[in-house]
Amino acid sequence: MSFLSRLLTPPRPPLADLWDWITQTAREPRWYLRHAVADTVDGRFDMVALMTSLVMLRLEDLKLMPQTALLTERFVEDMDGSLREIGIGDMVIGKKMGHVIGAMGGRLGVYRAALAPDADPALLPEALARNVWRGEAPEGAADDLASAVRELKARIEATPAKALLAGDIA
Repeated sequence: MSFLSRLLTPPRPPLADLWDWITQTAREPRWYLRHAVADTVDGRFDMVALMTSLVMLRLEDLKLMPQTALLTERFVEDMDGSLREIGIGDMVIGKKMGHVIGAMGGRLGVYRAALAPDADPALLPEALARNVWRGEAPEGAADDLASAVRELKARIEATPAKALLAGDIA
């Protein structure tokens, strides 16, 4: 890469590779086909929020609070851009973003409680039914998704901090 192209090419934002992993994982067809998540704007938001929550919980466990804050910023920037892409204008974007941030914070808290080591195993399927299907999951879908979420959480937890921050989750 020449000096001029390096000068004109903006650097990638912090945690860009990790954010790419989160959004690519949230878009995997298995969530929508095998686990009956709605392939809609809401369903995709739910999966991005779930994947972001899993990574944030791992960052918290690792005591990487500055990186957790950076990941929150990436989430907010991406959601703002997505809302603008679907036609939300400047007059209401603040209000919509308030709802998005509140929804993310609520999900993070619920998933934190449901995935705690001493949590009742029924909490995660209940949380998923409430957040992914807005209360009524298709038959067996919440338990099935909960199993997949626990497997993904284990993969994220097994990933060393440096690899995690680079978006290199095995």
